[in-house]
Amino acid sequence: MTSLKAEIRHVFERLTLDVRLDLNAGLTALLGPSGAGKTSVLNVIAGLLRPDFARVEIDGVAVADPARGLWVPPHERRIGYVFQDSRLFTHLTVRQNLAFGRWFTAKRDGGIGMDEVVDLLGLRALLHRHPGKLSGGERRRVALARALLSHPRLLLLDEPLGSLDVGRRQEILPYLDRLIAELRLPMIYVTHDWAEIHGRAQQVVHMDHGTSRSEPPRT
Repeated sequence: MTSLKAEIRHVFERLTLDVRLDLNAGLTALLGPSGAGKTSVLNVIAGLLRPDFARVEIDGVAVADPARGLWVPPHERRIGYVFQDSRLFTHLTVRQNLAFGRWFTAKRDGGIGMDEVVDLLGLRALLHRHPGKLSGGERRRVALARALLSHPRLLLLDEPLGSLDVGRRQEILPYLDRLIAELRLPMIYVTHDWAEIHGRAQQVVHMDHGTSRSEPPRT
């Protein structure tokens, strides 16, 4: 079982971040309005933002510890990150985008394989297409598949349904449910919409003006 412990403090121009997380495996929702600091928390965990203070442990192993001057770079943290804007390579096909995610873990054994993730997320008919020819929902599925192929021990999802219309959201949710059920991969899911994570989250962390408050999910 993967666990995450984090203590993060940082002063931005218009926001003071003061967050403590103690999470176990399963889907954890980071819920709150825009500007509450949710994405900044993900960026610190991923190693993309180095704050004033951060202590982060994954499975009891520190990836950030100011007492030791420790800051593990992002590519060594084994964290998959699905950004709000997908960030696919537009000059590459879907297959090539997925191969790029796999490239970083070429020396690792185990984990999900290309064929498995393609079938899990229904991408086989899209493999020879370029991102510019995909719908918004299809691009999110490709971004999710690429993150999974990096063999992460933790998956970060930054508003994966953001900017999608209702129809596209309904297209993505069954794949998300399948991912939760079949892979049992620990995930942190950022959203401002309770309906997206209702019945899916094992834990809810409320973010408001840079501070966090954890509670069990509502039923």
